[in-house]
Amino acid sequence: MNPRILGPFFPTDREMNLNIAFLQRYCLFLVFLGIFLCYLPAPSYGGEQVLLSEEFHNLDNWEPFYFPKIKSHSTYTTIDGDVLKAESRASASAIIYKTQFNVYDYPMLQWRWKIENIYLKGDATKKSGDDYPLRLYVMFKYDPAKAGILKKMKYETAKALYGKYPPHSTLNYIWANKSHSDKILTNPYAGEAKMIPVEQGTQKLNTWLVEQADIVEDYRRAFGEEPPAVASLAIMNDSDNTGESSISYLDYIKIYRKAQTP
Repeated sequence: MNPRILGPFFPTDREMNLNIAFLQRYCLFLVFLGIFLCYLPAPSYGGEQVLLSEEFHNLDNWEPFYFPKIKSHSTYTTIDGDVLKAESRASASAIIYKTQFNVYDYPMLQWRWKIENIYLKGDATKKSGDDYPLRLYVMFKYDPAKAGILKKMKYETAKALYGKYPPHSTLNYIWANKSHSDKILTNPYAGEAKMIPVEQGTQKLNTWLVEQADIVEDYRRAFGEEPPAVASLAIMNDSDNTGESSISYLDYIKIYRKAQTP
């Protein structure tokens, strides 16, 4: 009976030396592989470099934002393991992504959303209708060192009310309740907020849609100048002005830059 077939295998001294040499080479390979992986760029999908890929497995990366004078808050929960559900009932509040990013390094925004219903009284041109079943904010950071005296006074007052500086300016990608001929709208409450109606009305309700935006180019078109470099994201479903209710969903949000062509 051959002990190497049915019994334990006892290697010879020569085989032991070969195994040790192999293990040394393998360990060295793993060391070099680890060093290589440390210097890899951001994840790339089809040539894109992705900074943020939020798939809403949970809301650990987000923090709530409440308006001091609005006591009824919208709710944000994850469902089905990877979908954000945003629900509003005569309410308003938002969630803000905790990490900021540089819009010049990563100017592209993509998301997938679905809306159950719009607000019948909603109208993006009026304060009484300034509610949306879903909107994505890109909020550009205010820098006090670059502000004039009047602007500093305005922002210091806002900080006293909210506990932090409001954004320098914002782009709002909205699902508008009705059709608007203008591609860019100024928010009726704040001139520093420009709204882009990505979808409008009821035609595409209850349908998953993928949207894409170039943040830097949209800012240039909306404000006629270059955007501040540092920005953050926020999500809101609000109905405090119309007093109505709606439910909307987000499947994912992605911040990335396109592949560079040779």
